[in-house]
This record gives sequence, structure tokens and C-alpha cells, in this order.
Amino acid sequence: MTILKKITALALASTFLAGAALADQKAEAYVEKNANIVLHTLNQPSLTREDRTAQFNSYMNTFADMDKVARFAVGRYGRQFTDAEFQAYSKAFITYALAVYEVQLDRFRGEEIEVVGSVDLRPGDSVVKTRILAPNTGKKFNVEWRVRQEKGSDTYNVLDVALNIEGSQIWLAQEQQAQFVSLLDRSNGSVEALIQRINEMTAKLNAEKDLNSEATALNLN
Repeated sequence: MTILKKITALALASTFLAGAALADQKAEAYVEKNANIVLHTLNQPSLTREDRTAQFNSYMNTFADMDKVARFAVGRYGRQFTDAEFQAYSKAFITYALAVYEVQLDRFRGEEIEVVGSVDLRPGDSVVKTRILAPNTGKKFNVEWRVRQEKGSDTYNVLDVALNIEGSQIWLAQEQQAQFVSLLDRSNGSVEALIQRINEMTAKLNAEKDLNSEATALNLN
């Protein structure tokens, strides 16, 4: 390789690495800003549970691409559903998924998210690693955010969240996909059976939110 070619190759490599580093910084800044906004919505005692959930859902729908998450969660079946079937499923799923995020993140209400690094999976597709200080215990929990940049724009969206649940780091959308595809396999791809199951899980989460609200109210008193 000539000296000129070596210089050109090094320049291109430096440009690529600088671009990747810049992309990481933007993804990290996006998560740090928006994840903290989401957490802070859960720490407003002046709001009713319904108002807090509505505000949380509004932020999460902007922060995360819930339509893509919904499609990912049914795997290959997403291509088999009719438009009407997918819309009915997507509506039920997004309600459920937002309830999952709210219940899990509510454990950290009032705390700050600290970005500790990120990993590029490919250009424009990163995993941002964060820590949250757990209230009362002082322990720090790891939360990871799969973030993708929209092609040709500076827009970012979260596609999945990995939370520490009962000692294990679980990617929520991947976990949901495993459950939903298994159910669809057993029910010959029945959208009705899937929606019924999702609605049952949502009802259970809403009952859990009611209990959490009652416990919070007792602690404030």
C-alpha cells in the first residue's frame, strides 16, 4: 500500500470512528433526557393515578416507537395479520406494554437515570446502558435501552428496554415476543386469543398499579 493510500485509509477510519462516537453521544443524550422526564412523570403526587398514567403514556409514546415494538412482539405473525387484525392487536398491545413500563419504572420514581455507556450494534442502532439508584435501599439497578436512529434524520426512538426483574436482566419486547408467538403457535394464529390474553395481563397490571397507588398514599400520610 502506498503512503497516500495509507493516509487515505487512516483518514476514512478516523472519520468513521468519530461519526460512531458522535452517534453514541447523541443516543446517550437522548436516553438520559427522555428517560428522566418519564421517571419524573411518575413522581407527581398532585396528579391522580389516571392523570399520571395518561401523562406517562404520552411521554412513552413519543420516547419509544410503540408501533414497531408491537410489530416486533408478534414476530412472523405480523405479516400474516390483516390490517384490521393488526390494528386491533396493536391497540391492546400498546396499552399493555405501557402498563408494563409504568409498573416496572414506578419502582424508581423520583430517582435520576445515569448513563454509563453505550454499544453500537450497527450504525444508528445502539444499546445505551444506564443505572438507577433504587429508593430506600441505595442499590443501583442497570437499565438498558435499545435505541435506533431514523434513517436520514436526527430522530431517535427506543425499541426495547432491559430491566432487572427478580435478579435477571430481561428485554421486555423480546420476552413478550416469546410469549405471544408461543400462544399464536398453539392457537393457529388466532388474533382473538392473543388479544384476550393481552387484556387479561393488562387487567392484572392495572390491579397492581392500584395497590401501588394505595401504598404510596399510605406512606405520604
